[in-house]
Amino acid sequence: MAALAAICVSAPASAQFFFKPVDLSAPPVTGNEPGMIAQAMPGASPAELRAAMVWSLRAALNVAALQCKFEPTLLADDNYVAVRKDHDDEFNKAYDTLEKYFLKTTKTKKAAQTALDQFSTRVYSSFSTVSGQLSFCQTAASIGQDAVYAPRGALGDVATRRMRELRESLKAWGEQHFRTRRLNFIWPVLRPLPQFGEEKCWRKGEYQVRKCGSLG
Repeated sequence: MAALAAICVSAPASAQFFFKPVDLSAPPVTGNEPGMIAQAMPGASPAELRAAMVWSLRAALNVAALQCKFEPTLLADDNYVAVRKDHDDEFNKAYDTLEKYFLKTTKTKKAAQTALDQFSTRVYSSFSTVSGQLSFCQTAASIGQDAVYAPRGALGDVATRRMRELRESLKAWGEQHFRTRRLNFIWPVLRPLPQFGEEKCWRKGEYQVRKCGSLG
């Protein structure tokens, strides 16, 4: 029984919802691409964009932990807790980097904190989904496992490698098996019905094939 339970727990996320999930694999991003971060960051350095990606990944896994509880085998909540435990230092550094960016781009410390709070709110809101919940939960579970096993200090690599995939998962994707599979339907050959109503076709209760045609 223990072995069976282990197999069920370790089943790929695609088994939860789809025969064949959509392939969302995509090249890595830097954070400068449209839609990868919740809002534009004018003048941001590569390090600041990377910090935004790390913070976005944290938000996405947090949202998944809340939105994906309906399928416990995805381990969305466990993944988030584990990632927070192992990578909290990296998250803190990302937050500090973002704080410095908004200090640089606003006039006062209070304005910088307000801008950072608004940025964080937008990041969290950008991962809220209804129509794409299944694909988001499935993708977030996969990325969450990737993040759990990432070496400390390498969470930014996970974020840049898989953020486009995560963003794409928010769209309304469905079962791909029947969409991509070409079905060659063969129309049946329709033959005329036998002339059952014609008296000439019957003799002593027997249908006369020679007069009215075959029944096959």
